[in-house]
Amino acid sequence: MQHTIVMTGASRGIGRVAAERILRLSSDVHLLVVARESSGALPLAELGAGGRTFSHVAADLGSLDSVRCAATEIRDRLERGELPPLRGFVGNAGVQYTNALTAGPDGFESTFTVNVLANHLFVRLLADCFVAPARIVITASDTHFGDFRHNLGMVPGPAWKSPDVLARTGAFPRPDTATAGRTAYSTSKLAAIHLVHEYARRLPHGIDAIAFNPGFVPGTGLARNAGPLARFAVRRIMPVMTLTPLATGRGAAGRHLADVVLGTTRAPSGSYVDRGRVARSSQESYDPGRERDLWAAAERLTA
Repeated sequence: MQHTIVMTGASRGIGRVAAERILRLSSDVHLLVVARESSGALPLAELGAGGRTFSHVAADLGSLDSVRCAATEIRDRLERGELPPLRGFVGNAGVQYTNALTAGPDGFESTFTVNVLANHLFVRLLADCFVAPARIVITASDTHFGDFRHNLGMVPGPAWKSPDVLARTGAFPRPDTATAGRTAYSTSKLAAIHLVHEYARRLPHGIDAIAFNPGFVPGTGLARNAGPLARFAVRRIMPVMTLTPLATGRGAAGRHLADVVLGTTRAPSGSYVDRGRVARSSQESYDPGRERDLWAAAERLTA
């Protein structure tokens, strides 16, 4: 049966690999990619080569107004029958800044906006459009563990605070430093897992929510806001690590993401999928009280 999957973060990196695999393996999928116009219409249009069903809605994920407009457009197209039934949302887009002072047009810290609030707004505005069985997949990160085994000492662990504090700039010590920017990133990924747990509690039966961890994937563009030396290391030196168990190649990570989206990787709602298998996320990530508080704050901040 023809159905729609909405996806962010499909224009490059693991998302691009996943998008191509989804379209190749599932002829009944209409893939609707949400991306900035500046991502380039031509590279995105290439996803539709060979008769594969693809469309594009423009949005700046750093702006909640822009996200709201994109979600409304998708709803309208679904209601008019221009798109087949909605059975998937993939929140794969993510950002990491070199400070914790970057704010978007809504006044919220940009890492938290893109990695947490934008996904939440899409899920909430499209929630009653999903047709079961459906799957919501949010890309997380093993940096949320905060230990050397999972972050190789490159990213500080999360530093949880009230969601109203996390949503604002300057939430972490020395907010003008790369350390604060990376802390904002790992904390946002912990928040994403918290919300996946809450979605699993609140969404109707048959609409599953999954957190997906691709592992450490060098060269994906996540460090595009870093300095020249860091960008060079990520693009040219760290990819060698994919020859070891310490890192995952972009192709493998994209395939794992596609398999989670398509349900080839079996996972119950609320799961944390570490590459190709269901696993436990960090002990800190299981906190129902914190998850309820984050839900309430996300509802308020995106209202």
